[in-house]
Amino acid sequence: MEKEIVTIALIAANVLISYKGFRDPSFFNRHLFEVGRVLHHREYGRLFMSGFLHVDWTHLLFNMFSLYSFSFIMERLLGPILVLIIYFASLLGGDLLALFIHRRHPGYRAVGASGAVSGVIFAAIAIVPDIYVSIFLIPIGIPGWLFGICYVIYSMYGIRSSAGNIGHEAHLGGALVGLATAVLLVPAVLTENTLPVALIGIAGTAFLLLIIFKPEVLRRR
Repeated sequence: MEKEIVTIALIAANVLISYKGFRDPSFFNRHLFEVGRVLHHREYGRLFMSGFLHVDWTHLLFNMFSLYSFSFIMERLLGPILVLIIYFASLLGGDLLALFIHRRHPGYRAVGASGAVSGVIFAAIAIVPDIYVSIFLIPIGIPGWLFGICYVIYSMYGIRSSAGNIGHEAHLGGALVGLATAVLLVPAVLTENTLPVALIGIAGTAFLLLIIFKPEVLRRR
């Protein structure tokens, strides 16, 4: 159990901070991701703290289940320090992409560990492409790459529908940063797992270019 202490600590931090946000609206508003507050008031701490807040219990539990499913294995393989690097690099990368996309929308708000979790998922798929994920009480696992694709599709739907205050753009930014960080930390994956790395990298990059240069495609009509 001590080998997965970082995963447990990250989940605990998310639960405690999110619960505080559920109970205290002023705390929630003070730390959520808001473009105007970050760009014009230089409240850069929001880039970090917003990643530990969630909209509701469903949002929190979905992200924590996803984190648990992939981070435990990653921590056993890479150790706690590298998992922390992937997690926080992905968290920041996701928020920076959302900041860029919404730079002209100062009132845009979002919360969630989506970017960090996406980064851990895509890093895990790159390093352990045959990983399987069990969904709660369902005894049959699904391939990690399939779970990752479903996660990105969910993000695409979220961007298109502009659902809630969930940082859907952060999913993609975090995923690509997590993948890139995994390649930097474990460069052997480029030769050992070329196909899965190429597939998720190309798909993610194509989606990134789409939302940057053709954002109207994802807007709800």
